[in-house]
Amino acid sequence: MSPARPLAFAAAGLSKSFGTVTAVDDVSFVVPAGKVATLTGPAGAGKTTVLRLLLGQLSPDSGTAELGGPAAAPRGKQVLGAVQSPRGLHPARTVRGQLSVFAAAAGVSGERIDEVLALTRLDTLAQEFTRALPPGAHTRLALAIALLGNPPLLLLDDPFDGLDGAETAWLSEYLRAHARRGGTVLLTSRTLSTVLPVADELIVLDRGKITYQGSPARLRRNHPDRLLVRASSPIALATALAAAGFTDAVMRPDGRLAVAEASLAQLESAASQARVQLTEITPEHIHPDQVLAALAHTAPAAQPYPAPTMYGMPR
Repeated sequence: MSPARPLAFAAAGLSKSFGTVTAVDDVSFVVPAGKVATLTGPAGAGKTTVLRLLLGQLSPDSGTAELGGPAAAPRGKQVLGAVQSPRGLHPARTVRGQLSVFAAAAGVSGERIDEVLALTRLDTLAQEFTRALPPGAHTRLALAIALLGNPPLLLLDDPFDGLDGAETAWLSEYLRAHARRGGTVLLTSRTLSTVLPVADELIVLDRGKITYQGSPARLRRNHPDRLLVRASSPIALATALAAAGFTDAVMRPDGRLAVAEASLAQLESAASQARVQLTEITPEHIHPDQVLAALAHTAPAAQPYPAPTMYGMPR
């Protein structure tokens, strides 16, 4: 039996109010070292407040927020890197100048500045003033500052904000590689679809409370894609599917049978055995952000969601 991983981040009964508004309400979670966890929820869900409590920038009304990490971290080594919102960048400094200020404070060499510029793909923008940068470059510069000391622990507030598709893919892969090297990440996001490719653990918040906590794979099992089927005898078809091990079949008000887990071939095989005629089969793809809207009790977007590409990646 392998030894338990040390805990990098932990919250126990964490609560915080601002006047009459409860921002965080009895939140508890742990993030073991070597994992990527996400705090996901709509604006106002309490995500940033949790990060600020973990950073010690706020004091909880009750409960505890703790940072851990590898016990073998060398003395003087930066253990934690954080990206916060707003990013806190000086508009009159260049990209390199902004990094140089933080590098000097942390005792980091100019060589390391060059490394993080290349790592975050800001080397071609090094002499640009931060006020002229697009939103995605602002986010990458904030990340570059957090990475100057090569810390094992990363607390990142909305790190995908403003990134384009290529930048998002790069950051996802970087965070997964960081975890494979033994580092730990806790990040926030307003969307599930963005963080599913990177997350080991999902923590969904709604108005300060946790509404889901677990793996992407378990979330998928709870909210599966389905085949919507019109059949000559839906009850006979459901019975045949259950006999074949596909017990998650739900009758919709319009008379269609919503079947989860079964493939088209398995569905047709069950229909043949039950001597049931299939007259219509329509795939129903559940987009991750539709799931988030349900978990956070918010209205889904008015426009159709794009087709999902990576829902519930098993980790």
